[in-house]
Amino acid sequence: MMHDDTNAADLLMGDVIRLEDVLGRDAVTTVCKSFFALFGLPVRVVSHEGDLLADAHQDRPLCRYLNTLAGGEKACANTVSAVRDVEPTDRAIVHPCFTGAVYRVAPLFYQGRLIGRFILGPYVPAGTKAAPASLLSVDSAIDAKIALAHFTAMPRVRDDVAEKLSAHLQAVLELLVFSGHRAQLASTMQVANVRENYRELAEKNERLKASFEELKELDKLKSSFLATVSHELRTPLTSIIGYAEMLESGAAGALSDGQSEFLRTIRGKADQLLGLISSLLDLGQLEADSLRLKKKAVDAKALLSDVGSTVVPAANRGNVSLQIDVDEDTPKVYGDPVRLRQIIVNLAENAVKFTPEGGEVELSAEPGSLDSGVTEGLGAALFRSTRPAVVLTVRDTGRGIPEDKLARIFDAFYQIDGGTTREHGGAGLGLSIVKQLVDGHDGKIEVTSEVDAGTVFVIKLPAADDDA
Repeated sequence: MMHDDTNAADLLMGDVIRLEDVLGRDAVTTVCKSFFALFGLPVRVVSHEGDLLADAHQDRPLCRYLNTLAGGEKACANTVSAVRDVEPTDRAIVHPCFTGAVYRVAPLFYQGRLIGRFILGPYVPAGTKAAPASLLSVDSAIDAKIALAHFTAMPRVRDDVAEKLSAHLQAVLELLVFSGHRAQLASTMQVANVRENYRELAEKNERLKASFEELKELDKLKSSFLATVSHELRTPLTSIIGYAEMLESGAAGALSDGQSEFLRTIRGKADQLLGLISSLLDLGQLEADSLRLKKKAVDAKALLSDVGSTVVPAANRGNVSLQIDVDEDTPKVYGDPVRLRQIIVNLAENAVKFTPEGGEVELSAEPGSLDSGVTEGLGAALFRSTRPAVVLTVRDTGRGIPEDKLARIFDAFYQIDGGTTREHGGAGLGLSIVKQLVDGHDGKIEVTSEVDAGTVFVIKLPAADDDA
């Protein structure tokens, strides 16, 4: 393991330690086979450590014959072993064989370092006239006539040609080393780059995780603060409203017209503030998931009629027409009646508030269906199921919502006409509460809008069972 780390470090420094690390066996074998096919000279490539990386040869008839003799087999083995152990330093070494042939052992260099060698042969030098005595005396059972015939058939190469062939092969192999080293270096650098990117990504992920946990904690503290402050504010405000009502009723004596007007203003602003505080409490409970819904079957027609009676005074003041349309086949809604009313009232009041004089607001209910289970990907087609639902719609002909702001209308404290000179009041909590209450009922809410044409909110809520 330590060797691999050192090798990787050397590669990063642009150095080569072992030939086998950068020279592909398939590539060098292909080159050696091509060389053998062209020139008929066997080629072997050996690493600096003595590992055979490529071998392209075909046993000559002389070698096959000698290996049938005990003395010849031993002599051949010793010669091959001696050739394998030859380590040339700066130039090729010609090693003789007892048969009269020779082996040419040439070094392989890269960046000035000896990293391996290749062996050409055996072949017989072109100037050789006769077989040496060592061939005929290698074994007492040798047949001189057969041995000499095979010797004559051995390939013959002039020294200058052998030197050129060796130089050519050396250049090709060193080019393969160069290419292999560059590929190895690029791969190593790429791996190092990927590891560094992964490390940076992991660090960023840890920082994001820590920031997320911190934000979650701050969000909890914010919700807790809102709930505490809202609760503490509601108590004295309730007393203010109560005493204002007592004064209006004459419990402390008769009031002048001016005093009555002031009290009505106090009472109206106190009610407005109480509504805001109640919204903050609801929001805190919803975010803390501590709001308990008491669900039961709720008649949609009665629900919309009740909401209509609540918002009709505001609609009349603004000269806005209010319509209620409930399909006869509409089933009952399964939900908390108080919270369902809160959902529709919030939407209806907004619709009336943002609809100009002469406009129209419509509340409607009809039967529908609600998707359940898998809603995305291939599973949506295979496993999606539907269940009966009630579709509640709040439609207006008001100013509409710009398309670029639709995605944020359910964010807490977000208001479309934000700024210090807003035309309409409110804290921007109504739609956020509506969205969370709909989610709490396992329902869905969708909105479509067109500027200067109106807005449509569609709420799909589970229908109650027949025996609910």
